[in-house]
Amino acid sequence: MKIVITGATGLVGSALLPSLRAKGHQVIRLVRSTPKDGATEIFWDPEKGSLDPGEVEGIDAVVHLAGESIAEGRWTDEKKRRIRESRVKGTKLLSETLAKLKRKPEVLVSASAVGFYGSRGDEILNEQSTSGSDFLAEVCREWESETQAASQAGIRVVNLRFGVILSGEGGALKKMLFPFKMGVGGKLGNGRQYMSWIAIDDVVGVIEQALENESLRGPVNTVAPEPVTNYEFTKTLGRVLSRPTIFPVPKFVARVVFGEMADATLLSSQRVEPQRLKESGYVFKYPELEGALRHVLNDSR
Repeated sequence: MKIVITGATGLVGSALLPSLRAKGHQVIRLVRSTPKDGATEIFWDPEKGSLDPGEVEGIDAVVHLAGESIAEGRWTDEKKRRIRESRVKGTKLLSETLAKLKRKPEVLVSASAVGFYGSRGDEILNEQSTSGSDFLAEVCREWESETQAASQAGIRVVNLRFGVILSGEGGALKKMLFPFKMGVGGKLGNGRQYMSWIAIDDVVGVIEQALENESLRGPVNTVAPEPVTNYEFTKTLGRVLSRPTIFPVPKFVARVVFGEMADATLLSSQRVEPQRLKESGYVFKYPELEGALRHVLNDSR
């Protein structure tokens, strides 16, 4: 297929792009700087609503991953604006542009997140579960709703609700490694909050499944089948690294250090199951946490 990707230099895009090319697909990146190679790059500017429809005419599929990092820096009003607008404006521009093409792509695979559900304790959540009411839940609702133009134009849209992506190359896990390797890691808060996670290899596998499997459409929880509590995650990571995990981080400390982001991410609880992936027949490469951690950490050494 001829596939366009946004966010190709991010954690997911960096893993996905070589995998797609290895399978023989032609991959074109949407970039916000002047393209260095017109055959593999197309300029777009989501802030200014700039994307030339002629540049994307004739493509077969789009994978939309672009968005401001939620884990970098404290959540000031300006940071929250960038988090929201980088997702909403970019998705709106892309979706509306694709909808107007003479030859529309078959599928738009667009990122979202399990933050859609808000913090729900130990409630088991699937794709039919209602949305939450906090900032990230609102962002995810708007993010997903902006794909409607493409869907209404007959393009199959898949909204991948990512859990915490495990990779030794970046993301949440890499931020955790230093204190754990120094032997000062520990649970966050009471440790009872659920964490829905997925190995980077399975993220790539799920995206490829979404591109090829016509039964997948709408929201798809992109998480491993065994969510764990923060306490379980902490103990498992310590075991994999052969380090103690006896230094808990109280809630108030997390809030002082990280501000609003602590409650929305570190202390939030989402016990999410991948119902649609199971129904589609997707086979997880790393369904269990310890195996996933050993794999991604070994690969990054």
